[in-house]
Amino acid sequence: MQQVVQQFEQAACSQPFSQLGVVENNGTFLLRIWRPGAKSISVKWENAALPKVTLQPVSNTGLFEAEISKAHCGHTYSVNAEYEDGEHTYFDPYQFTENAYHAVHFIDAKPANLYQQAGAQLLSVDSTEGTAINGVRFCVFAPNASAVSVIGDFNQWDGRVNPMEKTSMGYWVLFIPGLQANERYKYQVKDAKGHDLPHKADPLGFSAEQYPSHASKVFDHTAYTWNDEKWMQSRKTNKYETPMSIYEVHLGSWKRPDAQSDARYLSYRELADDLIGYVSDMGYTHVELLPVSEFPFDGSWGYQPVGMFAPTSRFGNPDDFKYFVDKCHQAGVGVIIDWVPAHFPEDGHGLARFDGTCVYEYEDPKKGWHPDWNSCIYDFGKDTVRQFLVANALFWLDKFHVDGLRVDAVASMLYLDYSRNDGEWIPNVDGGNENYEAISLLRWMNEEVYKHFPDAMTIAEESTSFPKVSRPVFDGGLGFGFKWNMGWMHDSLHYIAKDPAYRNYHHGDITFSMVYAFDENFVLPISHDEVVHGKGSMLRKMPGDEWQQAANLRCYAGFMYGHPGKKLNFMGNELAQSREWNHDAGLDWDLLQYEKHAGIQSLYKALNKLYTTTPALYELDHHHEGFAWIDHENADQSVVSFVRSSKNGSQKVYVVSNFTPVPRNNFRLGVDAPCTLELALNTDDKAFWGSDFATVPRVVSTPTPWNNRQHSVDINLPPLATVFYVTSQ
Repeated sequence: MQQVVQQFEQAACSQPFSQLGVVENNGTFLLRIWRPGAKSISVKWENAALPKVTLQPVSNTGLFEAEISKAHCGHTYSVNAEYEDGEHTYFDPYQFTENAYHAVHFIDAKPANLYQQAGAQLLSVDSTEGTAINGVRFCVFAPNASAVSVIGDFNQWDGRVNPMEKTSMGYWVLFIPGLQANERYKYQVKDAKGHDLPHKADPLGFSAEQYPSHASKVFDHTAYTWNDEKWMQSRKTNKYETPMSIYEVHLGSWKRPDAQSDARYLSYRELADDLIGYVSDMGYTHVELLPVSEFPFDGSWGYQPVGMFAPTSRFGNPDDFKYFVDKCHQAGVGVIIDWVPAHFPEDGHGLARFDGTCVYEYEDPKKGWHPDWNSCIYDFGKDTVRQFLVANALFWLDKFHVDGLRVDAVASMLYLDYSRNDGEWIPNVDGGNENYEAISLLRWMNEEVYKHFPDAMTIAEESTSFPKVSRPVFDGGLGFGFKWNMGWMHDSLHYIAKDPAYRNYHHGDITFSMVYAFDENFVLPISHDEVVHGKGSMLRKMPGDEWQQAANLRCYAGFMYGHPGKKLNFMGNELAQSREWNHDAGLDWDLLQYEKHAGIQSLYKALNKLYTTTPALYELDHHHEGFAWIDHENADQSVVSFVRSSKNGSQKVYVVSNFTPVPRNNFRLGVDAPCTLELALNTDDKAFWGSDFATVPRVVSTPTPWNNRQHSVDINLPPLATVFYVTSQ
């Protein structure tokens, strides 16, 4: 018994269920209670026919016991503990062993079981007399720990009070009656040698506090009432044949509160009132949020996540985030979140060496350490880690109704030698550089997402030419719905940054993307990564004087909206900010008092309206039949022209971009058939702070062969501008 007492005193007991509660000992039954600091313990049985029992101290540190009759066994009891400063009555957790063990029943049968069973689950159990007893069941995976306790305000953060039971699956479990939503908690974990580790937040915690506590919080996911049924039905449409114009947002710096406010950020609910209206008015179809999973360091923008199952509490609680998503849906705006399975930071309260060993990360730093981000890499080969990540992907779609997951840094997952020199990486079993384990994980994740949430979507940020990223798994692909077109982004920005006088030497940069445009289901991204770390704002990437910079930006935006592929723009692009994005400050909204910036904002609004209301610009985004070059070889004039077609061929949009400041009167353009064309949008329009160069608003084709076509039209092409001509119905 002395050894048992010592284990409890040192918070080192791994099997408390066999030592506490009702214990059979050589044919007799003992009731044993552990309550550090208590002076006396008595027990009252819920069955009033059973007499109250007073326990005797086994040690002077809080272990009490009493012999009881067999008649007492199996009946629910409450404990009254007297202390120097008062008394406390509670239901003994160690009488609910079966309820605790239930957490691991079938937990590995399907990924969703993980967030439905593990972590901190609010639970109601029936007493032997039929009384409902509410509490929280804790379940955490720490297979190599020697002891784990749950700690919180409810036990004064004392790791001795509530030791957890280790199961054969490596999960530690305990049901504590009387706990409610919003209880703060962590886990006290001892490594295999009994050494204390930093207190750990729950890897499956649904809510978390910020620095300095980083405590997890019990949360009730059943409380929120959704009002987005209409949206959830409407999103069943074919996403490849519908418009998708995405506004990428960093919630902490889109707009800051009033200068007089003490609040550091707008809350989820304030953003719902402000951001959603703006997005709707601008004509975007979706918002994409930089990672909302809980993260410790503001400067990581969320890309160093720790609480993968908790929306960051910087902006409110999980129900507040649900409210934001709900309001987006009610306004007809889809919600995509950035999801980061590629790496995680080594903060002490997080996943790194969770039980003193590499539970979540690869042990060998050649696989388990990311040199670019100084962070850990998940062990994609471990079943428990794979389930953790797939469960997390499903969790956001399930509990928060998000419409899509944009998966960050996929290339870093796919390749074992990503950002590593020779000798710094471990080849796969075939001697190559592909990470078969990560590839398998991504395929499984996509299969599970589309099986359980067929109306949702996954989007890969993948910067290499890895084949079939957005093709089904059954066809040998990774199974993503879409892929960011990083090649288009890189080439087109390289081109547009050139002085127009030299663009003729780089003409291939602006046309090359069409060589592979239909190999994947592409999204064209001008994301946050392009306007930070010295890359300059979009406006400052453009060459020339003030007017030419603005005109180049407008021309480029027009080209982007005409080019096949869904669209993504980072917040602030539409304002033509002069400075780079700064995550510690709001966007430069005051710029809208100036005509240049207000005009460019108006252009993005007009482009969104044109794009979302013109089927030829989106229905065949991912099919050859929807695009044809008119002239991609006009390097001398730095002009590109092409035609977009609707699915049934009834509508055509002719797009012409003039990437020089030279206006071109009587510019002849070949057309597919006799037609009348209406000018739908001109980026040089006065409304957009353009030069308002005289264009032809309506033009009728003539049987003049041009551009290898039998018919053509004669238009005026403004300087540094993109024009859209739509066939008249």
